[in-house]
Amino acid sequence: MASEIAGVTRVIAVASGKGGVGKSTTAMNLAVALGLKGLNVGLLDADIYGPSQPRMLGVKDAKPESDGQWIEPVISQGIKLMSMGFLVDEATPTVWRGPMVQSALMQMLRQVKWGTEKKPLDVLVLDMPPGTGDTQLTITQNVALAGAVIVSTPQDIALIDARKGLEMFKKVNVPVLGVVENMSVFCCPNCGHEAPIFGAHGARAMADELGYDVLAEVPLDMQVREMTDSGRPLVIAAPDSKAAAVYRALADKVWDKITAPSEVGSVKIVIE
Repeated sequence: MASEIAGVTRVIAVASGKGGVGKSTTAMNLAVALGLKGLNVGLLDADIYGPSQPRMLGVKDAKPESDGQWIEPVISQGIKLMSMGFLVDEATPTVWRGPMVQSALMQMLRQVKWGTEKKPLDVLVLDMPPGTGDTQLTITQNVALAGAVIVSTPQDIALIDARKGLEMFKKVNVPVLGVVENMSVFCCPNCGHEAPIFGAHGARAMADELGYDVLAEVPLDMQVREMTDSGRPLVIAAPDSKAAAVYRALADKVWDKITAPSEVGSVKIVIE
């Protein structure tokens, strides 16, 4: 049964049915943009096999401290971060079976000092692994989620798996906050021309068909890739860019949804 996380007020999942659609980049910029709103934010890199958030946030060489009972998250860009990437070398594969992965994930969720009774996290963003397997099911069964954001690119092959992600959250009674269409259009860095190289508004069409909101359409912008690879979140490093404005608007919409009782409602976590 889904239960509480000490020191956390709301938990949201950023998920995709397929890898390679920019889910982690979306989760990171969403978390940082929520922090820029003045909120107390945490980010958990729940992809045990392919952790990427330490590099994206420029702290890949950091080591979390622990007193033997609680783990202190790494703070970067104003948000609290925990990832398996801090515990294993970047080039070393995590060759673990399912039970080991689930145990590590629960430890990162429940033994990290995310917040305190006086200052809990306003929101913890879970960067989910791609797919709809054991890890996703473990999280939805053990964590009270305020909602989920589904990330997809516009092309049909990605949308097939995005539908599976939407259906999974529906089956486990987790509210879907909406859909993010990533790499919506390519922005030419020289002339500014926009071209829908992965198809035009495929995620929007899927969301409209299934009755979900489109939270954002993020352009395929070279700055997003460059800043992410260099460990500088776009919303901070290039705040005047079009993509940064889209991420900030995404943060506004997500926050409004998880704090609006008439729509999704918030999950109130009791600090033990």
